[in-house]
Amino acid sequence: MSATNPTRVGTSEVRLSYANIFEAKSIQGGKPKYSVSLIIPKPDTETLAKIERAIDAAIDAGIGKFGGKRLNKAALKLPLCDGDIERDDEAYAHAMFVNANSTTPPQVVGTDLQPILDAGEVYSGCYARVSISFYAFNTNGNRGIVCGLGNIQKLRDGEPLGGNRISAEADFGGFTTAAADFLH
Repeated sequence: MSATNPTRVGTSEVRLSYANIFEAKSIQGGKPKYSVSLIIPKPDTETLAKIERAIDAAIDAGIGKFGGKRLNKAALKLPLCDGDIERDDEAYAHAMFVNANSTTPPQVVGTDLQPILDAGEVYSGCYARVSISFYAFNTNGNRGIVCGLGNIQKLRDGEPLGGNRISAEADFGGFTTAAADFLH
């Protein structure tokens, strides 16, 4: 990504989970945000190293928010998490993850860089490249680094997460009018 902003990273191929990227959602009455969890395979050491460097840069950039001191990572809430430890979900096995969010919608494009407008095209389970940035926070005694969501480039389809995506035709196509009349 940009050499001028060390807190901004472009990932290699990651898997999207909890993808709320076409419509902002409010969590516990908070400000509506676009969000996604990025599942990063542990063997992708290049992306993980870029994220670690960006987190370090965000800690340095956030010294003012931390009372003028560079805090140890152990004293901060950090966005890069171990899926084997923090999630009881097969999709997160042997992977790290970050939860990224934004109050502004990400640009979502395909491999041809053309906008994807159909929300059904980019879903939890598909694979993408994502731009993310990291920044410091210090709110009500909670201090750490959070991950901001940039843009998303869908690379390929994957097995949907969070339940099977079944068409209405598959669910209801076997019903005949007589069967529908029987239900009334």
